[in-house]
Amino acid sequence: MDLRIERIPPAATLPLRVRLREEVNRQIVHDSIHRREGWTQTYGISLGGDSVGFASVAVAGPWTHRPTVIEFYLLPSHRQRAFEAFEQFLRVSGATHFEAQTNEPLYPTLVLAYGRELFTEKIIFEDGPATALPSGGATFRRVTPPEEIHAAIERRQGGGEWILEMDGSPIGKGGILFHYNRPYGDVYMEIEKPYRRRGFGSYFVQELRRACFDVGAIPAARCNADNVASRRTLQRAGFLPVATMLCGAINLP
Repeated sequence: MDLRIERIPPAATLPLRVRLREEVNRQIVHDSIHRREGWTQTYGISLGGDSVGFASVAVAGPWTHRPTVIEFYLLPSHRQRAFEAFEQFLRVSGATHFEAQTNEPLYPTLVLAYGRELFTEKIIFEDGPATALPSGGATFRRVTPPEEIHAAIERRQGGGEWILEMDGSPIGKGGILFHYNRPYGDVYMEIEKPYRRRGFGSYFVQELRRACFDVGAIPAARCNADNVASRRTLQRAGFLPVATMLCGAINLP
């Protein structure tokens, strides 16, 4: 049976996108980009008239003028035609670059076969063991009202903010973003320079993890691959490295 690749509305991929989320069973960094009007082009993959997969290309924002494949998914029963389907999709879409989350099924293997100029942009962390780090005298305080946080969770956009204070003055700020697949929230924070390397960062992340659970989400996090300090802070606070974001250019035969 002949493979067919054609542009489709992003909403048409929902049943297969659910399958992808179930297989990954973790935060998917690019999951919500399709809600931004005009940022992506979505392609359906069909075989004998049956929908068997989809692919997405980012074309706006940081990907303007460099169309970048951010998703490629085939049902497990059709992955024996993965290379054929991927090559056909690349020719139809005209994509020149890729970004692949390495714990997704199939797609990272394909870009390793067709990619060049490879580099790791970010490290992705998942929630790990509970920690009991001391506060060092700091106070963790929520800034965003609970109703705004729950609204952000529902629309999968925005999030909540918290601060870390010492003697009534802020020494750090951070929060949780919900631009990702349910039920995950992405934790971030920054400590003021005079208070760095004193354990406040890891304590802040630890408390943001707890806040994430308090609103019914599962914490996740990311940092640049070369940011050793952030990696150590996240790991001290209980996060575990689970994947990377692999990037590069497409080398189509």
